[in-house]
Amino acid sequence: MSPIITPEQIDRIVWNQHHDPFEVLGPHRFEQDGKTFWVVRAYLPNADAAWVVCPEERTEHSMETVHHPHFFEAKIATPELSNYQLRIEEGGHERVSYDPYAFRSPMLTPVDLHLFAEGNHHRIYEKLGAHPTEINSVKGVYFAIWAPNARNVSVLGDFNHWDGRQHQMRKDNSGVWDLFIPELGVGEHYKYEIKNYEGHIYEKSDPYGFQQEVRPKTASIVTDLDTYTWNDLDWMEHRRQSDPLSQPISIYEVHLGSWLHAASSEPALDDKGNPEPVVAVSEMKPEARFLTYRELAKKLIPYVKELGFTHIELLPIAEHPFDGSWGYQVTGYYASTSRYGTPEDLMYFIDQCHQNDLGVIIDWVPGHFPRDGHGLAFFDGTHLYEHADPRKGEHKEWGTLVFNYSRNEVRNFLVANALFWFDKYHIDGMRVDAVASMLYLDYFRQEGEWLPNEYGGKENIEAVEFLRQTNNVIFSYFPGVLSIAEESTDWAMVSWPTYVGGLGFNLKWNMGWMHDMLDYFHIDPWFRQFHQNNITFSMWYHHSENYMLALSHDEVVHGKSNIIGKMPGDEWQKFANVRCLFAYMFTHPGKKTLFMSMEFGQWSEWNVWADLEWHLLQYEPHQKLKQFISKLHQLYRSEPALYSQDFEQEGFDWIDCSDNTHSVVSFIRRAKDTKDFIVTVCNFTPQPHSHYRVGVPEIGFYTELFNSDAREYGGSNLGNLGGKWTDEWAFHNQPYSLDLCLPPLGVLILKLDREKTAKVIPGSVM
Repeated sequence: MSPIITPEQIDRIVWNQHHDPFEVLGPHRFEQDGKTFWVVRAYLPNADAAWVVCPEERTEHSMETVHHPHFFEAKIATPELSNYQLRIEEGGHERVSYDPYAFRSPMLTPVDLHLFAEGNHHRIYEKLGAHPTEINSVKGVYFAIWAPNARNVSVLGDFNHWDGRQHQMRKDNSGVWDLFIPELGVGEHYKYEIKNYEGHIYEKSDPYGFQQEVRPKTASIVTDLDTYTWNDLDWMEHRRQSDPLSQPISIYEVHLGSWLHAASSEPALDDKGNPEPVVAVSEMKPEARFLTYRELAKKLIPYVKELGFTHIELLPIAEHPFDGSWGYQVTGYYASTSRYGTPEDLMYFIDQCHQNDLGVIIDWVPGHFPRDGHGLAFFDGTHLYEHADPRKGEHKEWGTLVFNYSRNEVRNFLVANALFWFDKYHIDGMRVDAVASMLYLDYFRQEGEWLPNEYGGKENIEAVEFLRQTNNVIFSYFPGVLSIAEESTDWAMVSWPTYVGGLGFNLKWNMGWMHDMLDYFHIDPWFRQFHQNNITFSMWYHHSENYMLALSHDEVVHGKSNIIGKMPGDEWQKFANVRCLFAYMFTHPGKKTLFMSMEFGQWSEWNVWADLEWHLLQYEPHQKLKQFISKLHQLYRSEPALYSQDFEQEGFDWIDCSDNTHSVVSFIRRAKDTKDFIVTVCNFTPQPHSHYRVGVPEIGFYTELFNSDAREYGGSNLGNLGGKWTDEWAFHNQPYSLDLCLPPLGVLILKLDREKTAKVIPGSVM
């Protein structure tokens, strides 16, 4: 290489217009008169003078300015030049640092770039982003970012006074820019300065950054996610060996920021008793602060465990700028929100969940992202992550942008992100938000506002393939986890394997059941006789998918009232209706999800800015409803008939679904690999029924395992004195029957006591 540098080359560096500053800056070797020389060049915008320091040779070489007062160059006669440093004089102060442009070898290999370009680099988050590392025995941080249409990219941070001239990055042929900055470490705040070919500058957070500042600040923070020591090996191994679809799954859906707050004057302490930074809820509630992940581990986990849930589902915990979005408008897909603490704090929370036999599910939002200037929108000065055409790239309903799933690198960003949460945070499942909005090109669009696919249809073929790829990747790395689709349409085979044409989820929210149930229970009980189909219709289609029965946050906001407020009648009837709904839900096939506050009968809608109405638990009806949920879970988890064959036709039989006159239904749930079964009888009116006959398949004594009308739950305590013997009276196409007392707005759950029956009727029970 020629040792001569031209003014044009220097200008490209000075004006921040060079796609590869390594061509100009750093050390360059050349031969002259049979000798080896090195030219070291540095652009130091604030320097008055500079020297090249060679610690190994214990020499120092003065640098001269070339064509520009802040462009420095030194010529050094030496065979080798390694790990030199720059001594820089600025405004009367001196500092010594390594030259970033002396570290020329990229950490991204050709294989990494090839896999990323084809959309198949599953752990790309280990290469792109900011990673503390060591090169040539020098510690620092390696930065890499995908911005193929940018003219140039720089790293900004406290370390360079947010001056984009100082740490200009290098671009490779795949559109990835990279730079190793020595002597940086964990905790550094940074962004990327991205300039497009029109000269417009965008300051962006790192799409692959693992942590961000607390809103309203938006800088990324260098983080090492591999320092936490996990203690959940037994949990992880058991999960890997298990089939979740044959296990009890009952999910407590929670928004961490509004479950409970602490007083702003109350200090937050880490696990060692040291004070932690705290975050105010908002200017609306300056006296309150968010609980930290570690505080939530101490308060939320015991509460959920006492109630008997098997999993906690967290509304989105990826970084988002606006509290009022509930987390569904994400700007930091790889960053756990700093509202509640550090990534290590979140790991501690999840670890503690596992040690208390609780799984953790997160809401994941791959369908859209907000327009915030520091986020993904118009990332490199072009429509990179989103579609350029608003007919495909804009969500009319939410005012957000739609990912361009046809672009391999964008798809890779999302697929790897799903894997990332399982890999780094040990989550047990994800609920994929708004799947319907991804599947249909005309979702919430009027005629002329959307573009058909290549075959003229409204199906988003690229989104379908993205979802299939995501689920294939997740289950290939982490068997035994959950992938749950919030899908509200009749799209076929959502929870079927991809190899038979399905989307590859293993569960789908049953939105039809939810709407039918809430519509039914909202009706005055006298009119329910005309709407029996609401109760029974779900079983016509239940076995077409693996369904999750969910009463979620969406049903208790925006004027919809909380669950208990939806119920007709006086206060007693409202609580009885809620117990009836929950008991029917837990005996109906399908896994379960309840949103926080439903378990104790909160009257008000969910308010993201406030606590749940915990004061209600001083009143007996609310205490008893909470106790009811706990006892219902004990029954659910102890009876395999209620969960082991949720998705097999052999697991469910109607006894009678046609008694609309009394608004009564009865059915059987059967356990897998045993003869055990459960009989459920539901009376959806406040009218009790004595001598109500229900057919059963076997002779014997049927224990009343559960009665939603029991006095301990606030009911009228009508029942069957612990159980009933069968009569040899064929009924409901069954050989035997029970003469039951059906309580008002009550659900009875009965089970054949084989041991007691065998003592009284020898040889009757096998």
